Amino acid sequence: MTTLYPVIMCGGAGTRLWPASRPSYPKQFLRLTGDRSLFQDTVLRVAPLAEGGGRLIIVGGVRHASLIRDQLAELGVDALVLLEPVARDSAAAMVAAAVWSASRDPEAINLFVASDHFIPDHTAFQDAARLAAAAAGNGDIVTLGIRPLHPSPAYGYIRPTGAGLSRVEAFVEKPDSATAQTYIDAGYLWNSGNFIVRARTLLDEVEAEVPDILSAVRAASQAATGDDVRVLGADFARAPAVSIDYAVMEKTRRAAVLAVDFDWSDVGAWDSVAETGRGDLGQAVRIDAPNSLVRAPEGTMVAVVGVPDVAVIVEPDAVLVCALSRAQTVKDAVKQVGLASPSHLDLPVSVASDDPLPSFAPWLTLRALPLWATLGQRDDGAFVEALTEQGGRIQDRRRARVQARQIYVYAQAGLSGWEGPWRSCVERGLSRLMADYIRDDGLCRTLLDGSGAPLDDTAMIYDQAFVLFALATARRAGIPDLERPALRLRESLLSAALPNGLFQEAGPHPYQANAHMHLLEACLAWEDQGDDQWRALADRIVDKALDLFVDQSGRFLREFFSADWGPAPGADGDLVEPGHQFEWAWLLETYGSRRGYRRAREAAVRLYDFGMDGICPRRGVAMNALNTDGSVRSAEARLWPQTEWLKAATLLGRGHDIKRAERALRLYLTVDGRWHDRLQPDGSFIAEAAPASSFYHIMMAFAHGQGSSLAAS
Repeated sequence: MTTLYPVIMCGGAGTRLWPASRPSYPKQFLRLTGDRSLFQDTVLRVAPLAEGGGRLIIVGGVRHASLIRDQLAELGVDALVLLEPVARDSAAAMVAAAVWSASRDPEAINLFVASDHFIPDHTAFQDAARLAAAAAGNGDIVTLGIRPLHPSPAYGYIRPTGAGLSRVEAFVEKPDSATAQTYIDAGYLWNSGNFIVRARTLLDEVEAEVPDILSAVRAASQAATGDDVRVLGADFARAPAVSIDYAVMEKTRRAAVLAVDFDWSDVGAWDSVAETGRGDLGQAVRIDAPNSLVRAPEGTMVAVVGVPDVAVIVEPDAVLVCALSRAQTVKDAVKQVGLASPSHLDLPVSVASDDPLPSFAPWLTLRALPLWATLGQRDDGAFVEALTEQGGRIQDRRRARVQARQIYVYAQAGLSGWEGPWRSCVERGLSRLMADYIRDDGLCRTLLDGSGAPLDDTAMIYDQAFVLFALATARRAGIPDLERPALRLRESLLSAALPNGLFQEAGPHPYQANAHMHLLEACLAWEDQGDDQWRALADRIVDKALDLFVDQSGRFLREFFSADWGPAPGADGDLVEPGHQFEWAWLLETYGSRRGYRRAREAAVRLYDFGMDGICPRRGVAMNALNTDGSVRSAEARLWPQTEWLKAATLLGRGHDIKRAERALRLYLTVDGRWHDRLQPDGSFIAEAAPASSFYHIMMAFAHGQGSSLAAS
């Protein structure tokens, strides 16, 4: 039986698609033809071909590792990722995948595809690939030839010896338009750049023609590190940088071509993007401007008047206007840009608001706290989930954690000297919390629907921790009669403790560090104003965290665990979140200072240092997720890790890092008192309503990071 190992090649810079495509974020990762990137569409097209024992393989550069990871994760697709330490063109990349495939399966057949082609008919492509694989099993190197729709100078051509599946008589470089027409008349095909070949066959051909490539790649493969994401060794740089066409296809006697009729485009320039009919992005007004392509970011309006057949591409730092007929020459403009302003060849180093943002304390006092005390809280006292840019309320559900966090925010505002209506916000919020969320056993249910009816009665440990934290902060701010519900909740919580003293969370990750982290935070908030059991519970959590949550190396703290509190199997056990490294560092340093506990304080420093591996050097922000080896799992950067970085840097006295963390946090804040939540790898924010749950993190950063007084602001 033929076993296919599809290989997606993620090289290429997409220069002709500037300014959208840049070296840090090339075209294959852009959403050029719909809601998914070209890379993601390719994954969905070829992944089914690996069923039956094969494996999807991605080959890309180390600088794009996080993009590959993130976009695979969005699809929920598993793949082996081979990362090149340096780019060496297509031949070396293909050999790397073939070496791995042949080592796993001597009869493996690789389907090599570009990551940036547009092929909307997935079924037709898969049928062609399976037909070509049968020929590849007999020793052929099969390429897919597209029957041309028009004489294009943008593509290479193939001269077949016959119809259907046939031998290749010649490969021809990109011609001029007139020559391209003669090729079409003679039955030539467009060269799609897709190849289907047995892995061993490819290796044999490369060894015969360019042995230096094979020796370098084999050495690099043997030295590769990682499991599902493998970084090829330094020997990879020794491989000659040549294309597979030059290295093998123009010389081999095994070349065959399968003529296919499905829609195909290499989406190499803006005219081919326009031809897909799916390339427009953002808002545009057109008057007498037929056949125009317009792409603009959220919030930017483009008007095109009296200019047909034009591309208008707007990016935050650059704008391209070109005739679609001249799209192939955008690369010449990019050369001129490089001479005039080299910084515009790639994405901006960081993202900054164009609006003047006041310093942190006035922003809280005059903008954020008043906004969320009015539009952010309903007349009945319930806090809303999110606020849109226009001030619209998102309240289709009501999570307990949001209610508790907002109670903390306004109680802390009162403690910090804010003279706004903090007490009213806290008292009305507490009244709603006690009436709607607290169950008969004293525990808190997790979710109500938009009308306030119970939707999920589960008592999440995470939610109990935030209720306890809110009650402690409100009590410290002077709200009476809160110790009794806190003690009742604690009693019910302790009665459900596991034999080792830890707690099992509801949901898909029952054995986790995060719920215990927030429970420790609540205990530390209560221990100075409650009984000794708060102190005892804090001691228990810290001891278990140091023994079980922190890896035996002592360098990092894991997120998820198995039932015996060892590392969770698979990817869950490999997850490390920089934001939580900082948050635990802050808690352990706080705890260690109070107790004089050196072990906790030393662990805090190590966790902080590991968290610093998650600071993106280009954007200057704390990213969402790493793996235990320090490699990037998710380069997206939410707001909350920036606040935890600031808190930990301040408490540990990391002066230089404090300034960096302050700058990172300010990127997210908006002048109207709201905030962005998710910064993407390309440096842009996802356009969405501001989540109320982030206010807790912002207030914590103010109270424990930047200062504690709002009275004089």
